[in-house]
Amino acid sequence: MAEPLVRPALRSDLAEITAIYNHYVEAGPVTFDVRIFSESDREAWFGQFAMHGAHRLLVVEEDGAVQGYAGSMPFRSKPAYATSVEATIYVASECQGRGHATRLYEALFSALADQDLNRILAGITLPNDPSIRLHERFGFRKIGVFTEVGRKHDQYWDVAWYERSSATWERPLRSV
Repeated sequence: MAEPLVRPALRSDLAEITAIYNHYVEAGPVTFDVRIFSESDREAWFGQFAMHGAHRLLVVEEDGAVQGYAGSMPFRSKPAYATSVEATIYVASECQGRGHATRLYEALFSALADQDLNRILAGITLPNDPSIRLHERFGFRKIGVFTEVGRKHDQYWDVAWYERSSATWERPLRSV
Protein backbone atom coordinates (compact mmCIF):
# COMPACT_ATOMS: atom_id res chain seq x y z
CA MET A 1 0.00 0.00 0.00
CA ALA A 2 1.37 3.41 -1.00
CA GLU A 3 1.75 6.27 1.47
CA PRO A 4 -1.29 8.59 1.29
CA LEU A 5 -0.69 11.70 -0.81
CA VAL A 6 -2.40 15.03 -0.19
CA ARG A 7 -2.58 17.20 -3.29
CA PRO A 8 -4.74 19.88 -4.91
CA ALA A 9 -7.99 18.53 -6.28
CA LEU A 10 -8.30 18.23 -10.04
CA ARG A 11 -11.41 18.29 -12.17
CA SER A 12 -10.77 14.59 -12.85
CA ASP A 13 -11.32 13.92 -9.09
CA LEU A 14 -14.86 15.26 -9.11
CA ALA A 15 -16.57 11.88 -9.58
CA GLU A 16 -14.79 10.42 -6.53
CA ILE A 17 -15.35 13.59 -4.48
CA THR A 18 -19.05 13.47 -5.37
CA ALA A 19 -19.31 9.80 -4.39
CA ILE A 20 -17.73 10.50 -1.00
CA TYR A 21 -20.13 13.39 -0.40
CA ASN A 22 -23.19 11.46 -1.59
CA HIS A 23 -22.57 8.81 1.05
CA TYR A 24 -23.05 11.47 3.74
CA VAL A 25 -26.09 12.93 1.98
CA GLU A 26 -27.79 9.55 2.25
CA ALA A 27 -26.32 8.17 5.48
CA GLY A 28 -27.11 10.80 8.08
CA PRO A 29 -27.30 14.44 9.09
CA VAL A 30 -23.63 15.41 8.61
CA THR A 31 -24.70 17.49 5.62
CA PHE A 32 -28.11 19.06 5.24
CA ASP A 33 -28.32 18.24 1.55
CA VAL A 34 -31.18 15.78 1.10
CA ARG A 35 -30.68 14.48 -2.44
CA ILE A 36 -27.67 12.90 -4.04
CA PHE A 37 -25.69 14.81 -6.66
CA SER A 38 -24.45 13.91 -10.09
CA GLU A 39 -20.95 14.91 -11.07
CA SER A 40 -22.36 17.69 -13.25
CA ASP A 41 -24.46 18.96 -10.32
CA ARG A 42 -21.20 19.60 -8.45
CA GLU A 43 -19.44 21.55 -11.22
CA ALA A 44 -20.35 24.99 -9.82
CA TRP A 45 -19.33 23.95 -6.31
CA PHE A 46 -15.98 22.71 -7.64
CA GLY A 47 -15.53 25.94 -9.61
CA GLN A 48 -15.22 28.07 -6.46
CA PHE A 49 -11.80 26.58 -5.66
CA ALA A 50 -8.40 27.55 -7.06
CA MET A 51 -4.86 26.19 -6.95
CA HIS A 52 -3.73 29.31 -5.06
CA GLY A 53 -5.40 31.80 -2.76
CA ALA A 54 -7.89 31.52 0.06
CA HIS A 55 -10.29 29.06 -1.56
CA ARG A 56 -8.58 25.70 -1.93
CA LEU A 57 -9.68 22.12 -2.36
CA LEU A 58 -7.31 19.29 -1.48
CA VAL A 59 -7.73 15.53 -1.75
CA VAL A 60 -6.02 12.64 -0.03
CA GLU A 61 -5.20 9.86 -2.45
CA GLU A 62 -4.00 6.36 -1.65
CA ASP A 63 -3.28 3.62 -4.18
CA GLY A 64 -4.69 5.84 -6.93
CA ALA A 65 -8.05 6.44 -5.26
CA VAL A 66 -9.35 9.66 -3.71
CA GLN A 67 -10.29 8.84 -0.12
CA GLY A 68 -11.20 12.24 1.23
CA TYR A 69 -11.15 15.98 0.64
CA ALA A 70 -10.93 19.24 2.54
CA GLY A 71 -11.50 22.76 1.36
CA SER A 72 -11.85 26.39 2.30
CA MET A 73 -14.81 28.23 0.83
CA PRO A 74 -16.11 31.76 1.05
CA PHE A 75 -17.98 32.19 4.32
CA ARG A 76 -20.38 34.79 2.96
CA SER A 77 -20.53 36.69 -0.32
CA LYS A 78 -20.30 40.23 1.07
CA PRO A 79 -16.84 41.83 0.65
CA ALA A 80 -16.28 42.48 4.36
CA TYR A 81 -16.29 38.71 4.94
CA ALA A 82 -13.36 38.14 2.56
CA THR A 83 -10.91 37.40 5.38
CA SER A 84 -13.09 34.58 6.73
CA VAL A 85 -13.48 31.16 5.12
CA GLU A 86 -15.55 28.12 5.94
CA ALA A 87 -13.78 24.78 6.11
CA THR A 88 -15.26 21.56 4.77
CA ILE A 89 -13.86 18.06 5.20
CA TYR A 90 -15.13 14.60 4.26
CA VAL A 91 -13.35 11.24 4.35
CA ALA A 92 -14.75 8.13 2.68
CA SER A 93 -16.61 6.14 5.31
CA GLU A 94 -14.51 3.03 4.73
CA CYS A 95 -11.32 5.07 5.31
CA GLN A 96 -12.23 6.57 8.69
CA GLY A 97 -9.60 6.32 11.41
CA ARG A 98 -6.61 6.16 9.07
CA GLY A 99 -5.37 9.71 9.67
CA HIS A 100 -6.68 11.13 6.41
CA ALA A 101 -8.60 14.00 8.05
CA THR A 102 -5.48 15.04 9.95
CA ARG A 103 -3.36 14.92 6.78
CA LEU A 104 -5.92 16.98 4.89
CA TYR A 105 -6.25 19.69 7.54
CA GLU A 106 -2.48 19.90 8.06
CA ALA A 107 -2.01 20.47 4.33
CA LEU A 108 -4.98 22.84 3.98
CA PHE A 109 -3.99 25.07 6.88
CA SER A 110 -0.39 25.09 5.73
CA ALA A 111 -1.56 26.21 2.27
CA LEU A 112 -3.67 28.97 3.83
CA ALA A 113 -0.99 30.21 6.25
CA ASP A 114 0.23 33.01 3.97
CA GLN A 115 -3.23 34.17 2.91
CA ASP A 116 -4.94 37.32 4.17
CA LEU A 117 -7.32 35.41 6.42
CA ASN A 118 -8.45 36.16 9.95
CA ARG A 119 -10.89 33.31 10.67
CA ILE A 120 -11.62 29.78 9.54
CA LEU A 121 -15.13 28.68 10.49
CA ALA A 122 -16.66 25.21 10.64
CA GLY A 123 -20.24 24.12 11.22
CA ILE A 124 -20.65 20.67 12.79
CA THR A 125 -24.00 18.90 12.97
CA LEU A 126 -24.50 17.53 16.47
CA PRO A 127 -23.72 14.99 17.71
CA ASN A 128 -20.38 14.37 15.98
CA ASP A 129 -17.64 13.75 18.53
CA PRO A 130 -14.95 12.72 15.99
CA SER A 131 -15.37 15.98 14.05
CA ILE A 132 -15.35 18.03 17.24
CA ARG A 133 -12.12 16.34 18.38
CA LEU A 134 -10.51 16.94 14.96
CA HIS A 135 -11.40 20.63 14.94
CA GLU A 136 -10.33 21.22 18.54
CA ARG A 137 -7.00 19.50 17.83
CA PHE A 138 -6.45 22.08 15.09
CA GLY A 139 -7.12 25.04 17.38
CA PHE A 140 -10.82 25.59 16.66
CA ARG A 141 -12.97 26.69 19.56
CA LYS A 142 -16.72 26.44 19.91
CA ILE A 143 -18.43 29.79 19.52
CA GLY A 144 -22.09 28.77 19.63
CA VAL A 145 -24.85 26.39 18.69
CA PHE A 146 -27.74 27.02 16.32
CA THR A 147 -30.50 24.79 17.67
CA GLU A 148 -32.77 22.77 15.40
CA VAL A 149 -31.74 24.66 12.27
CA GLY A 150 -31.85 21.68 9.92
CA ARG A 151 -34.48 19.02 9.36
CA LYS A 152 -33.35 15.77 7.83
CA HIS A 153 -34.58 12.19 8.23
CA ASP A 154 -37.69 13.49 10.01
CA GLN A 155 -35.65 15.05 12.80
CA TYR A 156 -34.34 18.49 13.67
CA TRP A 157 -30.58 18.86 14.15
CA ASP A 158 -28.38 21.38 15.94
CA VAL A 159 -25.23 22.83 14.40
CA ALA A 160 -22.27 23.86 16.53
CA TRP A 161 -20.09 26.60 15.07
CA TYR A 162 -16.34 26.57 15.60
CA GLU A 163 -13.71 29.12 14.66
CA ARG A 164 -9.97 29.17 14.33
CA SER A 165 -8.37 32.59 14.58
CA SER A 166 -5.22 33.58 12.76
CA ALA A 167 -3.54 33.92 16.18
CA THR A 168 -3.64 30.10 16.57
CA TRP A 169 -2.38 29.18 13.10
CA GLU A 170 1.23 28.73 14.10
CA ARG A 171 0.41 26.85 17.29
CA PRO A 172 1.37 23.16 17.22
CA LEU A 173 -1.35 20.52 17.23
CA ARG A 174 -2.77 19.50 20.58
CA SER A 175 -3.00 15.83 21.32
CA VAL A 176 -6.45 14.65 22.25
